[in-house]
Parts: sequence; C-alpha cells; structure tokens
Amino acid sequence: MAIAGDALSAGAFLGLTSLVYNKGYDGFVYAIGYTTGMPLVLFLFAEKIRRLGKYTFTDVVHARLGGSAVRIFGGIATLVIVLFYLTAQLVGAGQLVGLLFGMKYCDGVILVALLMVAYVNFGGMQATTWVQIIKAAVMLFGGSVMTFLVLDAFDFNMSALLHAAVAQRSAGTALLAPVTLPHAAASSVSLGLTLMLGTAGLPHVLMKFFTVSDVRKARWSVFWATGLMNYFYVITGVLGFGAMALLSHDTRYLDEHGAVKGGGNMVALHLAHALGGDLLLGFMSAIAFATILAVVSGLTLSGAAAVSHDLYGAVRSERNDGPSEFLVSRIATVLIGLIAMCLAFMFRTQNVAYMISLAFSIACSSTFPILFLSIYWKRLSIAGAVWGGTAGLASAVAMTIMGPSIWVAVLGHKEPLIALDPPTLLSMTLAFLVSVVCSLSSTSRTTGKETIKIISQVP
Repeated sequence: MAIAGDALSAGAFLGLTSLVYNKGYDGFVYAIGYTTGMPLVLFLFAEKIRRLGKYTFTDVVHARLGGSAVRIFGGIATLVIVLFYLTAQLVGAGQLVGLLFGMKYCDGVILVALLMVAYVNFGGMQATTWVQIIKAAVMLFGGSVMTFLVLDAFDFNMSALLHAAVAQRSAGTALLAPVTLPHAAASSVSLGLTLMLGTAGLPHVLMKFFTVSDVRKARWSVFWATGLMNYFYVITGVLGFGAMALLSHDTRYLDEHGAVKGGGNMVALHLAHALGGDLLLGFMSAIAFATILAVVSGLTLSGAAAVSHDLYGAVRSERNDGPSEFLVSRIATVLIGLIAMCLAFMFRTQNVAYMISLAFSIACSSTFPILFLSIYWKRLSIAGAVWGGTAGLASAVAMTIMGPSIWVAVLGHKEPLIALDPPTLLSMTLAFLVSVVCSLSSTSRTTGKETIKIISQVP
C-alpha cells in the first residue's frame, strides 16, 4: 500500500483527470503509460535490490562499484529528480488550498511546504510510510465512489458516457483518437519511454523496497502495488470523460473565459461537487490534501537522504557518524522545501501530471540506465557510471529547460529551442552510450563479482 501510495500522487488524481478532461485520448495516454512502469520494476529490480539490502539507489550502485564519485553523482541525480517531482505536488497543493479556503496560491504553497518540512523532521520514514498506506486506501475508496457515481449517471453505459462527453466539445469524436501524438512521432516515442521506464528510476519509490523484511515480501509488495495502481489509473479515464460530459458548460465551475475555476488541476474536485455536493467535495479534498502531504513527505525524505547519506557521506566518509548525518538531513529537509517552493511559484500554471512526466524523463536519463547496467552488466566501471549518468542527467535537464515546458510555458518565449518533449529519447540513449563507451575504455574497471552474484541469485 505504501508503494502504491508513492505513485498515487496529486498528479495521478488531479493531473490525469484534468489531462483527460482537456485532451481526451491524448491525456489518457499518460495514465496508460504509468501502468506499465511498476511491472518493469517488479521484473527488473525488486528482488535484486532487496536482496542486496541497501538503503538508497546510490547504495546499490556503490555496492557494485565503490568510489565516492558514484555517491556524489547518485546524490545529485536524486536531488534533481526529487525537486522536479516535488514541484509538481506543490503546484497542485497551492491550487487545492486556494480552492478550498480562498487563500492565495503562493500562501497555499508556503503552508503545505511548512507542513511537509515539519512532518518529515518529526516523523521520519515510519510516519511517512503510514500516511502513505492510509492515503492509498482512502484514495482508492474515494476514486471508486466517484467512478460509480459517474457511471450511474449514464446507466453504467460507457458508450453513452463517451458520446455525452464528446458532444460537449467542438472537436467531437476526435477526442477519442490520437490528435497531437501522430504529428510528433519522436516526441510520442520519447513520451512512451518516459512513462514506461521512469518509475524504475525514481529514488523515493526504490527506497520502499528496503522497508520489507525479505525478498519474497518485496516481490509480492510490488505485485499488489502494481494491481492497485493500474486500477486507479484506469478509473482516472472514466473520471476525466465524466468531467467532460458533466462540467464542460456548467458555469458553477467555469469562469467567464471557459477556464476551470481554481486552476486547471481542480477538475476532479469540481466533479466531486457535481456528483455528491459539499460532502463528497470535502471528502475528496481531504484525500487530495493527504495525498499531497504524503507524497511530498516521501520525496523530501528521499532528497534529504541523498544529501546526508550520499553527498555528505562521500565528503566525510572517514569521520561520518549517525548524529552528524541526522543533523545534515534536517537541514537538507528545510533547504529542499525552500527550493521547491520557489520552483512551484514559477510553474503555477502547469498541469501536475505533465510536470511529473518531466521528473520521469530525468530519472530515465540518469538513475535508470546506471541502476540497470550496475545490476545486469558486469563490465560497468566507475567512470562509465559517473560519466554516463552525468551526461544523461545534464542533457535531460538542459533539453527540458530549452523545450516547450520551460522555454515557452515558463520563460515566455514563442518557440522552444528543442522541440522534442520530453527529451528522453535522446538523453537516455546518450546515457547508455556514454556509460558503455567509458566502461569499455576504462583502465581501472571495478567488476564487483561477489555483489553481482548476490543480487543475481533468484530462489
């Protein structure tokens, strides 16, 4: 449940419903893509990572290769991924608090960030895990109730629901087929790779494998998490088309320009009000708020661990001790919260599910290639891991900044410098290529045969 709770974020509930509401089929592609991520984690990594018994993504790679350079790269990559993912959650939080309490967007972001920092510093991993378990359960229940009510409004006839949805839009039945994706083939392939492989590189998801007691439980945990997540991603499609059918011309939820009141990510909550009045709105808002708090807590914990356990551990490996690492972790939690707040102010108009895909793209280009090669390729060297991962990370961040998501949407330019969005197709390929070339040409290769033997054994 905690693993599922990590993935069932504000992006899943608020962002995916909004994407389907606005784009139809092109938005539902994101939900379908996310469903393929956890099975890959199950088959590629779950057992092997748990068997190794390490704490973070960096620990796994370091156990295979050694060297402080590996720890520094792993810590930096984790921080970048966490900040992108965390920003998306805070954007949803700011809009949610504004809708519920009439607060300004910036005040809502600050409020949630402060709660997040306090919760992580006082609760730690145990509190974060429990709130994710409870949040996942109530979110699955709430989403199921809303789905039942949407289908009940159309006599449980999915065809009637879809016809009613497309009848509300000028695009008509075109919303039930790919519109944008066929005209940008490279971006479509890149998006598919991002959604499928991104989960396998998310540090805060990988950390959950170390909270179970043995390999068998790790395998079954991911198995059940996959089923729960896939169920929820499918029902977001029903909610999105249901919102399209019920809200598209309802002036209670739209402003004079036809835009969704409270921000584009609030479609799911307006749908809850339309279906069940203030009672269901309050219940789903509480779930959404708990979701955001749980996910940002897990992300912040992962980022703080990257600073205290990986970066600080690499710099002061000989003199490192528990109390000093704990102090660094608390300071890092505060700094991560401040940086995420500033980024949330910049990205306030972005769809949270789309922003999460940017974090997935960076994970695909940095942590995923190195984790995959460290487990399955014995010739990977320290130089290959560090240079390959750095090349993927730097290229992914640079192309994301120069792409439509930041260069146009945030910085206000008319045209992006790089049209590929997301940049995974190029940046992930570059990471694998540089890793292989550097490893084959490296004179000091660390093979870690004993570690490979441990993590490759399957009972």
